[in-house]
Amino acid sequence: MSGVGPVEPGPGTRAWDTPEPGTRSLPEPPRRRLARLYARHRRAVLASAAAAVLLPGGGYLYVTRPQPPPPPAPPYPYLVVHVSYLGKETAPANAPRQSFSFAVKVTTQSGPPVTVMDITQSYDSVSLTSVPRPPFRTEVGSPRKIVVTMHVTECANVPVSAGLPFLDVTLRNTRAIQRHSFILGERYAHDLSEALQGICDNDAPSSPKP
Repeated sequence: MSGVGPVEPGPGTRAWDTPEPGTRSLPEPPRRRLARLYARHRRAVLASAAAAVLLPGGGYLYVTRPQPPPPPAPPYPYLVVHVSYLGKETAPANAPRQSFSFAVKVTTQSGPPVTVMDITQSYDSVSLTSVPRPPFRTEVGSPRKIVVTMHVTECANVPVSAGLPFLDVTLRNTRAIQRHSFILGERYAHDLSEALQGICDNDAPSSPKP
């Protein structure tokens, strides 16, 4: 052999990295397989590890975060409802004799809706009905006109003059149920006294003739 050049493999020689035909390659060592598997799933492993570290801290921050103050409780119903006297009304045709009617306006000034559960008055010998009949609801911006009809059952126990008459109204909202007495003013006192006197004067037995 002469000259300089790469040494050619002779007959029967082979490269070490080239497996012979028909031979099986040796299994890859377990440690190398784990390293390759880790390299393949490295991002997922790192993300899981980061989540495992951050979750407890995040949960602590969530639990210890400043809490917003609770919303204020709604007002008591009697503080936001106003009852005003409107004037005389014609008694319904089906009202019993010795009856008279008047109208009031019920206004809810703020807060959640208020339900009128009942309307009464203080005279034992006078009964009361209303249209609409309780219970009915009032809410802000929608005042209700209520026609109240009173019926005198016994004139002997009716006061001659109603000084400061009032209506007892039972109210309910999401805060409480309350009964409140509403004084309707001098005009209502005058009209009530006039109606009671007119009914009971007409009901009085006529004096004997001489």
